[in-house]
Amino acid sequence: MRADKLLANTGFGTRKDVKKLLKQGAVTADGEKVKSGAVHLDPDTQKIEVKGEPLVYREYIYLLMHKPAGVICATEDELHETVLDILEWEDVVRSPFPVGRLDKDTEGLLLLTNDGKFSHALTSPKKGVPKIYEALLDQPASKEDAEVFSSGVTLDDGYRTKPADLQRFPEDPDRVRITIGEGKYHQVKRMVEAVGKKVLYLKRIQIGSLELDEELEAGEYREMEEEEVQQLLDEAYHRDKKEPPR
Repeated sequence: MRADKLLANTGFGTRKDVKKLLKQGAVTADGEKVKSGAVHLDPDTQKIEVKGEPLVYREYIYLLMHKPAGVICATEDELHETVLDILEWEDVVRSPFPVGRLDKDTEGLLLLTNDGKFSHALTSPKKGVPKIYEALLDQPASKEDAEVFSSGVTLDDGYRTKPADLQRFPEDPDRVRITIGEGKYHQVKRMVEAVGKKVLYLKRIQIGSLELDEELEAGEYREMEEEEVQQLLDEAYHRDKKEPPR
């Protein structure tokens, strides 16, 4: 791995900060100073130190974002702002990608990682990790709508969804809370359209037991705690009756 990327991955700051460390001769590999960010280093086979302290390499990154509306869930796009454009450079260089997708106009909880197994565990229909959304509809949802959701909804392409939960709020009849265990294209909107209504506003508030961090404004993010990562893995593999990786 390039020295500048390795340093960024292990929390040594921005591109400017990393260049400064290298220029100062603060980075060594097997006792030799590394002054160019283009030099390739291997933390598994080389003794790498920064200012005399051993470098501890972290292979994976796990981020929790409050995705704002108007931003797309992609790693790159020539026309639109992506969720990666929100990230700091030291996080971008670790090549994270969105875990599942949220529509461009949908906001709320989005996870990003470079750990493919973690992503698969949360997005695989077989594991069925629940995703919870709050939606504002163009008209009140009915008791009959909730019953249809509970038995599975037939979408416009003929696909029948797995059973889902639609919770109504009598004091706010146009608002609903929808829980699904899969992630088809525009699924929540298409399920609502299948019962003759339209989603005006949509926000994902929870994945498994992990709730959207209320301290994060739209467009902000933070690293996930190790306990949060492991809890989601435990939930996914418990549903699949397999042991989670540790």
